[in-house]
Amino acid sequence: MNDERIDLYKQFERINCIDPSYYEKFRVKRGLRNADGTGVLAGMTNISNVHGYLLSDGDKLPDEGSLRLRGYEITDLLGEESSTTRFSFEEVAYLLLLGELPTRDQLDTFIAAIDAQRELPDGFTASMILKDTPPDIMNVLARSILLLYAYDPHAEDRSPEHEINTAISLMSRVPRMMVLTYYAQQARYHNGSMIMHRFIPGQSTAETILSMLRPNREFTPEEARMLDIMLCLHAEHGGGNNSTFTTRVMSSADTDPYSVYAAAICSLKGKKHGGANHQVRAMQADIKQHVANWEDDDEVADYLAKIVNKQAYDKSGLVYGMGHAVYTLSDPRAIICKKYAKKLAEGTEFEAEYRLLESIERLAPEVILRERGTKKDMCANIDMYSGFVYSMMGIPEDLYTPLFACARMAGWAAHRFEEIVAGKRIIRPAYKSTRSGSRPYTPISER
Repeated sequence: MNDERIDLYKQFERINCIDPSYYEKFRVKRGLRNADGTGVLAGMTNISNVHGYLLSDGDKLPDEGSLRLRGYEITDLLGEESSTTRFSFEEVAYLLLLGELPTRDQLDTFIAAIDAQRELPDGFTASMILKDTPPDIMNVLARSILLLYAYDPHAEDRSPEHEINTAISLMSRVPRMMVLTYYAQQARYHNGSMIMHRFIPGQSTAETILSMLRPNREFTPEEARMLDIMLCLHAEHGGGNNSTFTTRVMSSADTDPYSVYAAAICSLKGKKHGGANHQVRAMQADIKQHVANWEDDDEVADYLAKIVNKQAYDKSGLVYGMGHAVYTLSDPRAIICKKYAKKLAEGTEFEAEYRLLESIERLAPEVILRERGTKKDMCANIDMYSGFVYSMMGIPEDLYTPLFACARMAGWAAHRFEEIVAGKRIIRPAYKSTRSGSRPYTPISER
């Protein structure tokens, strides 16, 4: 519908505009950010710590980034670098949900619980995934999770047992729903084949995804290990990120877990959050197309300058994949992702592209300083290399953000549990009205 008779179409910007000076006048923290870019403290958590700067006498000082889950450095949780068969995601998920690292027996029991929940209700795939499949997989995941509420006779139960069981069931089922939806999407919009592989009991989450996704079901141990690492890097990232804060807000209202996790997925879909990986890959493709010599720093820098000056790519002036709300000198997830990206690319047709991404990472801060005249501590974030890693593994771009959701289910669940136990109050920040008084009412006959 686009009825030109409705004035809102023509006046949308005017009606919804707020004078930017009000934010400064009333000291409103836009985006819940302080003036120096630090986040407004909105709660406490035992789950994780995202560190990227120091505060000294009120000043924000850049620092090397670190990500700790329940106090453990993410690099330590990933295990031995030489290992190609050890899988860490299930262990990380256990740590997030239960607070401690598991023993071998505890981990085996946890993995078996995840493995036992992969089945979907009878008729669910046909009615929810194959019927009226929308073009974005994230929307299917959100509505599918909402519908699973109807198959749970205890959906309104808030007991720890039900909360844990629901979280485990979704950690198990979301990867399967993701792959089924991908093929349904390909069949409906791209004349592709509808492939419906059964899951194989006993496989890790990473192995299950690859086994269901690949038409021939084949994958190498190195590929499964790489995907497992990516799941670990995306599993949790503090309570302040948008989708986790959505989880906290929804949970504080005492709604059911299915509503909470569906809302978190809707948040993650956003281009400024989990969907940013699409922006990064599109920008990288644009640079590859317009820079003739990827090895020429001057040519790469010149095109980056056009992007910064809003003369190229999407004219936003943003170099996607650079910068983060918390990290300043380094993003530990990006460092890990880059290390494995280099290993995967060496000796392959992807090596030249890897070197180009390295150049973008190295040159972008210099170009931004030169063109804008402002110095901002800026490092590559995980999206600079995550999509590239997935592309080398042959994982379709439509799955980049859904894979993020598969991993983040563990972090969302941990934060929901903590909000239920420790929060106790509905999250309800204030909004300042721009109107100081009331307006006189005029009857419709006199307007």
